[in-house]
Amino acid sequence: MNEAGAVAVVGMGLMGRSIAACLLGAGHRVTGVTDDLRASAAVPQKIAAMLEEMHREGLLQEKPAAAILRFRLTADLREIAAAEIVFESVTEDLNLKRQLLSQIEQIVAATCILASNTSALPVSLMQEGAAHPERILGVHWDEPAHVTRFMEIIPGERTSPACVARVAELAPCWGKEPSQLRREIRGFITNRISYAIFREACHLVESGVCTVEDVDRSLRNDVGWWIPFAGPFRYMDLMGVEAYYRVMGDLLPDLSTEREIPRLMREVVESGGRGIRNGRGFYRYTEEEAAAWEQRFLEFNYRIRRLTQEFTGPCGGEKKIEEG
Repeated sequence: MNEAGAVAVVGMGLMGRSIAACLLGAGHRVTGVTDDLRASAAVPQKIAAMLEEMHREGLLQEKPAAAILRFRLTADLREIAAAEIVFESVTEDLNLKRQLLSQIEQIVAATCILASNTSALPVSLMQEGAAHPERILGVHWDEPAHVTRFMEIIPGERTSPACVARVAELAPCWGKEPSQLRREIRGFITNRISYAIFREACHLVESGVCTVEDVDRSLRNDVGWWIPFAGPFRYMDLMGVEAYYRVMGDLLPDLSTEREIPRLMREVVESGGRGIRNGRGFYRYTEEEAAAWEQRFLEFNYRIRRLTQEFTGPCGGEKKIEEG
């Protein structure tokens, strides 16, 4: 598939739109599939706005008006027949994804790669009953998908290595620096590590050690300081790995291993809190504050994108350190 190859994105929610913008920015022709054209009427305009934003920030060289011409929105799944990769981005529901993949298989060519955007579901379960399970794999994006360099590629038990290799080959063209799992595991890489952090954060607040604000402040000014530059292993090397060896022996037995959803999280969600979406989460927000935080977050993503490219280059992979 060349840069102008045909791809499809099934599911035009927040993530689906962002994925579509990313792929359009890479030169693909993109068919977006929705189950409700009326409810999705504003999708092309929202994607066009993302392309304008990418152009303004230097991530899109061509004119946004030209890029959006390669996008087509439809409610007819049959219109994805020519796609060489289909990105499924619907609700994180195993049965729904499995049914959708079955429908897609009846429409596309046998060589078409089927990539499920999932953050935790086992790909092997999605492959059950598939006509061509070898071409089904997981591709975990992060939001905003048109800005971040994050991507995880996850094989199922029956995924063809050639399909994994093809997506890994294309990912840098999408502005991604992909991580490729050697075998599937629930939650993959970043979510397993992130949720360990979230659990311990809740535990510290519930235990009366500190406040929500204290946790955010400490993590922002420590982990948040170095994580855009180095992952945990590089960081331990830089700081002196033997020190972490000693601390682990003493500290790990004292960390939370709770298997239930933390009480703090339950209290927020079960009382109706949805975070920025309704102004009620771990913090409270007015409409103006919510909008301001969303804008700050978007601007921060672009700044981090520019910063990380200084160290990895535009197409991923660490830059070699020159000697002398």
